[in-house]
Amino acid sequence: MRDGAAPPDTGGTQAVARALSLLSLVGRGGAQGLGLAQIAAASGLARPTARRLLLALGAARMVEQDRDTRRYHLGPETYLLAGFATERHGILHHARDSMVRLARDTGDTVLLTVPQDDHTLCLERIEGDFPVRTHALMRGDRKPAGVGAGALAMLAALPEAEAAALLDRVAPLVGEWMSGLQEDLAHARAQGHALNPGRIVAGSWGLGVAIPWPDGRPAGALSIAAIENRMTPARQADLAAALHREAAVIAASLAELERNTA
Repeated sequence: MRDGAAPPDTGGTQAVARALSLLSLVGRGGAQGLGLAQIAAASGLARPTARRLLLALGAARMVEQDRDTRRYHLGPETYLLAGFATERHGILHHARDSMVRLARDTGDTVLLTVPQDDHTLCLERIEGDFPVRTHALMRGDRKPAGVGAGALAMLAALPEAEAAALLDRVAPLVGEWMSGLQEDLAHARAQGHALNPGRIVAGSWGLGVAIPWPDGRPAGALSIAAIENRMTPARQADLAAALHREAAVIAASLAELERNTA
């Protein structure tokens, strides 16, 4: 074999990829867990194959099966590994204090969203004390890139050619929202913050700001969600300023982290 050449794939790589995909599915099953049939259907694997991979993950303590319900949950080893990764990759660890301050000061719902391939994932949701809330985005929700204020803020933070290519890839998923999304994207680039004027759920508005890595690429986004009558133009300006302040705090923490681990 030539130096640097990749070894032939004997099927092990595919098995690892499938096992990791199942691990991700189980994690997204939340507190209620997932049954074998659900996991097989979602993964596209035959049930015997899915069960064999789950048994291997179980032997590694990455997943566990509830004896009563027979549903699968994340295992103790995943909790341990997540703890090890928190300081290096856990943007939520660095963002939580900012989210709590924003929810307290605004009374509205504060969301943390991160990029995930051609989608975005809502990592956390912290609610303020205003009694009327919007539930358009919940913790663990996964949306196509650009859909929602936080996702739109991250899209606007990308180079225009990269953002355009990303929009092309998600266009079949975005469907009828695409024309409005492109209009909102232009607004986000011009204003420095993203506004979702009830595009996804009528009456549910959102305002988002990207959180940059030191190289300028979006590490995630902070957003505030509220009902329409709490998103007047004057209040939008105040909320955007607050989001920018807290995004800068988080970005500084991430920059310090990169310096310490370089």
